[in-house]
Amino acid sequence: MIDIITQTLEASVEAKKAAISANDQRLIETARRMAESLTAGGKILIFGNGGSAADAQHIAAEFVNRFQTERIPLASIALTTDTSIITSIGNDYHFDEIFSKQVAALGRKNDVVIGISTSGNSPNVIKALKVAAQGGMHTVAFTGKGGQAADIADTTITAPVGVTARIQECHILMGHILCDLVDRILFPENF
Repeated sequence: MIDIITQTLEASVEAKKAAISANDQRLIETARRMAESLTAGGKILIFGNGGSAADAQHIAAEFVNRFQTERIPLASIALTTDTSIITSIGNDYHFDEIFSKQVAALGRKNDVVIGISTSGNSPNVIKALKVAAQGGMHTVAFTGKGGQAADIADTTITAPVGVTARIQECHILMGHILCDLVDRILFPENF
């Protein structure tokens, strides 16, 4: 069991190193875009399925409440939390539209929309990214190695590994990095 624990730790560390190496400039550019949007009165919309839904909620909470420094709340919404909206859309239309309808209703030009999909091929994430792009929002895809979401997003942040658990670990790390960078851009006096 100790060997399994050690192997898992080593695989996670290697995956994170690969993800940061592949995305360091994209993380900086995305943080700048997010800070610009928030400064201009925009917001961040985040969504995904399963573990990615949990990651969306986690990151939105870090922006609305706080990350590592005391500061004003920042506008961020996880589109994975309102069961009445999600189930009514899923029931009346299709599960593929649970995020796109919310983006159409809540998103505005220059908002930042982050779709999380470990495969990069989740139909509801792809559809929402397309709706966001049509509405003039900046789209970001958090994926594993790419997928269809990578082809349509303005910015793609990848976790270039083949194991879903490692991809999710990379996504939450990079989400935390975005929180930290945005805070440092918007509130330099706190650091």
